[in-house]
Amino acid sequence: MPSRLLPTSLLSTAGRIALALAGTLAATLPGAAQDPAAGAIKLELNALQKSEKGCRIAFVVENAMGQDIARAAYEIALFSKEGLVDRLLVLDFQELPNEKTKVRRFDLADADCDAIGRVLINDASACEGDGLEPGDCIARLEATSRGTVTFGK
Repeated sequence: MPSRLLPTSLLSTAGRIALALAGTLAATLPGAAQDPAAGAIKLELNALQKSEKGCRIAFVVENAMGQDIARAAYEIALFSKEGLVDRLLVLDFQELPNEKTKVRRFDLADADCDAIGRVLINDASACEGDGLEPGDCIARLEATSRGTVTFGK
């Protein structure tokens, strides 16, 4: 049987006090505050621009993990507009200080910006920092796109 919430008018005064105390106690217990480990790396595909080498891809990355990241690198896959994998490559975002937003640009040799239909974050190839697990940089990644190219993991 599913649990049901009761209207406050049906709760006794003692019940309301107990609920209020439980909420206050939970908020003051260690670990009840937001755990820094619950933070995220926010990665935005910001722009694709033609360059002398091919295509320059620009990202805006914000480290909201609650700690410095000594090095983060991601394996990405570029897809054509027809959905075919064009190439796999690793982009090294280097050091990402805590609570800092950075712009990172990468030149993709011989790539045609207009032919890219999707950018997939395949995996994190590096995730280094005190207390970080190898999978943290992919598990806690939030990907968004400012343009028309699909971007995600």
